[in-house]
Amino acid sequence: MRSLALMVLLMLGGCASYGTKPIPDDPDYAPVLPAYDEKPLAATGSMFYDAGAQNLYADRKAARVGDIITILLQESTSAKKSANTDLKRNSKVDLPAPEVLGAPITIKGKTLGVGIDGKNEFKGQSDADQANQLSGSISVNVIRVLPNGALMVRGEKWITLNNGEEFIRLTGLVRADDVSADNTVSSTRVANARIQYSGTGAFADIQQQGWLTRFFNSPLWPF
Repeated sequence: MRSLALMVLLMLGGCASYGTKPIPDDPDYAPVLPAYDEKPLAATGSMFYDAGAQNLYADRKAARVGDIITILLQESTSAKKSANTDLKRNSKVDLPAPEVLGAPITIKGKTLGVGIDGKNEFKGQSDADQANQLSGSISVNVIRVLPNGALMVRGEKWITLNNGEEFIRLTGLVRADDVSADNTVSSTRVANARIQYSGTGAFADIQQQGWLTRFFNSPLWPF
């Protein structure tokens, strides 16, 4: 009865965890708006002078909290592994029968010689091949400027389809020098990148195992 109760609790726990899905407008990915400081303009005699404006001769590159950077997704990974193992071991022991006056000692017509012959052999082979590729783009916000000038970025993109939704989420660190003049950065230059690409709806649900199947395939299943 205790084992049955424990199994029921585990299955209920799996059922409770099943159904936790990402949702749009997650507070963890909410955009960060820049702070507006209302500073009085100094009277300089110019009609177009603005103390907070950027240099007219400099690129308008993202460098402040709230600025937008477009990350160009150019992720491509490939891994291949092959292993072959072949082990063999032969053992042989031969003890001749003892002799007395040149004649072997026998018991009921059988000699006392001992012979042992053993053979062990193991052969294994494994192959693994995996490739992933992700391309596209996502615009993110600068949420923090670190003391060394690095930009902490974060953002998400949701696309609603007929049978569900697809989303891309990205967080990471970008060097200000890697931001191009059109405010784009390759994803290969994002440090500590966390990229999520998944979806919700019928197509996403059909690719997932049921909670009971996942329980039987988990390490918690004792058999």
